[in-house]
Amino acid sequence: MHTMPILNHSLWLAKAHNTLANSPLSGDIHTDLVIIGGGYSGLSAALHAAQQGVTVHLLEAHTVGYGGSGRNVGLVNAGLWTPPNEVEKTLGHQAGRMLNTVLATAPDLVFSLIQQHQIECSAQRSGTLHCATNRAGLRQLEQRLAQQLQRNAPVSLVGPTITEQRTGSCQFLGALFDPRAGTLQPLNYALGLAHAAIKAGAIIHTHSPALSCQQISKRINNANKSVNNKRGSPHWLVNTANGSITANKLIHATNAYNTLSATNAHFTTVNYAQFATCPLTEKQRRTILPNGEGCWDTNQVMSSFRMDDRGRLIIGGVGSLDGKAKQVHIKWAHRKLKALFPHITEYEFEYLWTGQIAMTSDHLPRIARLGSYGIRLYGYSGRGIGPATVFGKEAASWAITGNEDGLPVAITDPTPDTCTGLKAAYFDMGATINHCLSHRL
Repeated sequence: MHTMPILNHSLWLAKAHNTLANSPLSGDIHTDLVIIGGGYSGLSAALHAAQQGVTVHLLEAHTVGYGGSGRNVGLVNAGLWTPPNEVEKTLGHQAGRMLNTVLATAPDLVFSLIQQHQIECSAQRSGTLHCATNRAGLRQLEQRLAQQLQRNAPVSLVGPTITEQRTGSCQFLGALFDPRAGTLQPLNYALGLAHAAIKAGAIIHTHSPALSCQQISKRINNANKSVNNKRGSPHWLVNTANGSITANKLIHATNAYNTLSATNAHFTTVNYAQFATCPLTEKQRRTILPNGEGCWDTNQVMSSFRMDDRGRLIIGGVGSLDGKAKQVHIKWAHRKLKALFPHITEYEFEYLWTGQIAMTSDHLPRIARLGSYGIRLYGYSGRGIGPATVFGKEAASWAITGNEDGLPVAITDPTPDTCTGLKAAYFDMGATINHCLSHRL
């Protein structure tokens, strides 16, 4: 075993295929819908809008899936981190029930898109296991089970013996199994959505960060008569380094990777680090997650683990690998792997990387109003794949019809969160201290 990983970048990026080589935006154009952000939300919106004949231009500051969509664990979950009763308490019964219902079927949408568009992303719908690390965690799972059964969810709580059989680890007192969920290669899923959107007629401009985004006044509109405006008066002007887009509708979908600093304070950025081993031997792989579930635990400083399609074991936990605490988190990952699977004595970490989560104050996603004819989607709080795909689809419907009633949550005025920088530092410091002291517990 080596104590240093081989490559300090994402496994998903290293193993990506069907990548896009789109040109940056150049010149001044007009479109029905402009989307800022080439992650799941923006790509889903682009795909579904283009399929309905809407002209769509999407701006991505880097490459498709550069942000959280290409860096996450790859778990396709039903629902949110927040228990359904708490969702309904926060939003109100009717609104909360609607959100719970919509997101309970989020994996159906994800896996149907994968099948419909033949997206090669190692999709496996084998469910997920939420694993109890202690009695308090087990009680938490029992409460979640009761709430899910009230909503006719097909979930079950399995005991320690079955949990050990399914995970390969004896560290858990039980696990909540959700067969609706699954795993995939997250960046390849994003790339697949992008190719499907382009095939439907959407135009994607990579390496095109939005430098400014503003509503168009009559004065600006009159000064810009050269823009093709056959579909009505544009309401938005988005500028990049080499061009501009005027559009009738705007969807801002950068989530935690925002390029417009003026709107950065509506969530707390939480870092999440992951560590992927080299492919394990056939003997090693035989007992670890033989059914292919994705897993996370009930610890206050949560961690996750899963296998990829090549037999790499991927350990994840809160923390950043971009600062001085890097070695603390690497050592923690080694200890975590040994604690979970002590029989895995020969292995190497081949890749490690950090992604960012947009965490709202109540851990619920938001749709914020951006003036007239514009919305911003954000705040998936660590549950990006299913919810973001759903939110993108419904945002496309809003862009086409103007109807707000079908959105998963109500559009609200932007409400800046408080002390986001301090909160982000608190999460990083808490994870670092926890990972540093875990070997003593």
